[in-house]
Amino acid sequence: MIDKVVSSIEEAIADVHDGASIMIGGLGMSGTPHNLVKVLGQRGVKNLTMICNSYATFVAMENGSHVKKVIVSFAASPYSGARRSAVAEQILAGEIEVELVPQGTLAERIRAGGAGIAAFYTPTGTGTVVDQGKEKMFFDGKEHLLERGLTADFAFIKAYKSDTKGNLVYRMAMRNFNPVMAMAARVTIAEVQEIVPAGQLDPEHVVTPGIFVDRVVRADPIVIEFRSPLKKQ
Repeated sequence: MIDKVVSSIEEAIADVHDGASIMIGGLGMSGTPHNLVKVLGQRGVKNLTMICNSYATFVAMENGSHVKKVIVSFAASPYSGARRSAVAEQILAGEIEVELVPQGTLAERIRAGGAGIAAFYTPTGTGTVVDQGKEKMFFDGKEHLLERGLTADFAFIKAYKSDTKGNLVYRMAMRNFNPVMAMAARVTIAEVQEIVPAGQLDPEHVVTPGIFVDRVVRADPIVIEFRSPLKKQ
């Protein structure tokens, strides 16, 4: 297996192009590859489709004008005083197309895409705004919606540690959307805090095998303060 390590964030995302679809790991602010997102926002690529859990993923992206569409479970914070990203502001202004997907359905659509499953049925979302225009079927007397598997051109994911071959170890809440997204993109780029030589990771601790990872870049975590009006100052 080839060495997957690249020297900089800029090099890691150099081939992200106008019109690309990008999955970004993370659950809220946790387990998000903030360095990759920040540099992407500085590059100026346009008409991006972003697939992620929530608006909070984009806090590190200072310019939201590059994004055409988001596929998310949470498009805005329930807290009016919480910090918003430029992308979240444009979502609320109606300037970015939004496809809302229930959180569990989003995870399963991504997992299905990575597994080569074209579509599946789920009862989640029936009778709500998310069932509009979708094929419906009854199983055991219960209505289900047809949901399509999701893939993307790129996946930006966050892991704690990698070896030079791209085998990934996650820590705590990093193991959320990151493992399934790593399997569902044509190019997977992992931002990690530590890189070790091949053979030094305990195989029992590896969650994402290197076969699913194309590039690994080391970066120190970006500390982003996120306050809500419910938190004492």
